[in-house]
Amino acid sequence: MRHTTFAMGSLEGRIAVVLSFLLLAGFLFVSSASLPLSVRLTGDPWALLKRQIVGGVLGLVGLVVLWRLDYHVWEKVDDLLIGGVFVLLVLTLIPPLADGARWLRLGPFQFQPSEVGKVALILYVAGSLVRRGDRVKNYREGVLPYLFILGLFGLVLLLQPDSGMLLLYVVTVGFLLWVGGVPLRHLLLTLLGGLPVAGVVLFLARYRVERLVAFLHPEAYRDTYGYQTFQSLVAVGSGGLFGRGLGASRAKLFYLPAAHNDFLFAIVAEETGLVGALCVIGLLGALVVLGFRAARQAPDRLGALYAWGASFLLGFQALFNLAVAVGVMPVKGLTLPFLSYGGSSLMVSLILGGLILGVARAGRHSTVGVLVPGGKG
Repeated sequence: MRHTTFAMGSLEGRIAVVLSFLLLAGFLFVSSASLPLSVRLTGDPWALLKRQIVGGVLGLVGLVVLWRLDYHVWEKVDDLLIGGVFVLLVLTLIPPLADGARWLRLGPFQFQPSEVGKVALILYVAGSLVRRGDRVKNYREGVLPYLFILGLFGLVLLLQPDSGMLLLYVVTVGFLLWVGGVPLRHLLLTLLGGLPVAGVVLFLARYRVERLVAFLHPEAYRDTYGYQTFQSLVAVGSGGLFGRGLGASRAKLFYLPAAHNDFLFAIVAEETGLVGALCVIGLLGALVVLGFRAARQAPDRLGALYAWGASFLLGFQALFNLAVAVGVMPVKGLTLPFLSYGGSSLMVSLILGGLILGVARAGRHSTVGVLVPGGKG
């Protein structure tokens, strides 16, 4: 009989500890960053925090399910999952059902299907790569089917519009194809062919061009297109080494738009300084490293791809969000996993954490690593 408990010092235990700290840190900083907005919108200083807690509870339920359930079950339904998510995405384009073109209304709550799409995409791509086996080395089998899927999702995401989520989808699928054994030359060829498409997407929307111009010339546009980035840098810089103190942020007093959401890291740095910012970065980095370790120790190729995909997606999204907050990348609407306000974002981040935990749990019974980057094992 297999043991169902795990030691806190084990890989599984360390992942669980890191996830716990990230969740608690998220609640702490959302409570601070969202307080002024909560008061303005509802009169209740904790209104947005309460919604975030709901997302956290739902995410924890999903985490436990994916942690304790044999992950092979997802391979049997991954095509249904990705099809269902696509239908939900299309529904966001129907005004009576949607709220802001990205969310579906669920009574008093909002639900963002593109967030759940991150999980469905990882499950489907990983499962299909396993089913295709060595056929993925053929361009027709290893690249074209996934280009078709990305094209369908991309069309809907651009209509929402949500180019940030589309970028995340594309990069994650590309990474999974790489570690799944698709020849690198096929991926590079596809990337080169996709550059003109990316250029067209960029210039189709004026605001994207404006953000790019503001990124290239920040001082010239600090009061217009680059306002968010400038205010974020002010907040980060004013935190110093130890910060102004928890709850003492000035940027959240409506100087920095989306302070509780996409730019939460600026509030973290302002209130807790370089020390607190490095702690948050360290936790996120630790999760990615531990997730990659779980992939290397996975008992089979499917589990390895699941852990690679979930860890990479969380790491890339976090890195991009941090880069935007410190002005290294143009503004793009991607949340900071586990920390930014957003029930759907938090729920899905925890579910992805549960997927990593499920692979680590299976790896406790096997010491054989099966996958490394490049598809060699």
